[in-house]
Amino acid sequence: MKDIIREIIEDGITVKKKFAEKNADLIIGAADKIAESVSSGNKLLLFGNGGSAADAQHIAAEFVNRFRIERPPLAALALTTDTSVLTSIGNDYSFDDIFYKQVLALGRAGDVAIGISTSGNSKNVIKAIEAARENGLFTIGFTGRGGRLALLADMVFAVESDVTARIQEVHMTLGHILCELVDRKLFPEKF
Repeated sequence: MKDIIREIIEDGITVKKKFAEKNADLIIGAADKIAESVSSGNKLLLFGNGGSAADAQHIAAEFVNRFRIERPPLAALALTTDTSVLTSIGNDYSFDDIFYKQVLALGRAGDVAIGISTSGNSKNVIKAIEAARENGLFTIGFTGRGGRLALLADMVFAVESDVTARIQEVHMTLGHILCELVDRKLFPEKF
């Protein structure tokens, strides 16, 4: 059992290191885009399914409340949290529309939309990213090896792993890094 634990930890470290080496400049670019958006009065919309829904909520909470420093709240919204909206859209239309309709209702040009899908093929994430792009939102995809999401988003973070847990671990680390970089860009005096 201890060998299994070590193997899981080592695999996670390896995947994160490879991701950081390959994506450092892209991460800085995403942080710049998010900082520009929220400092201009726009917002960050996040969405995904299952564990990715939880990641969307977690990242949104870090922006709205705080991450490492005391600072004003930053506008971020997880589109995964309103059960009445989710179930009414799912019931009246389709589960594929649950994020799409919210992007149409809440998204504005200048906002940033982050779609999270470990497979890169979640229909509801794809449809929302398409709507976001059509409506002038800057789109970011968090995915595994790619899928359709990698073809549609303006900026793509693909994790080179076939293990869903490792992909999600990188996505959460990426969310934390983006929070910290945005804070450092907007509130340098606090560091």
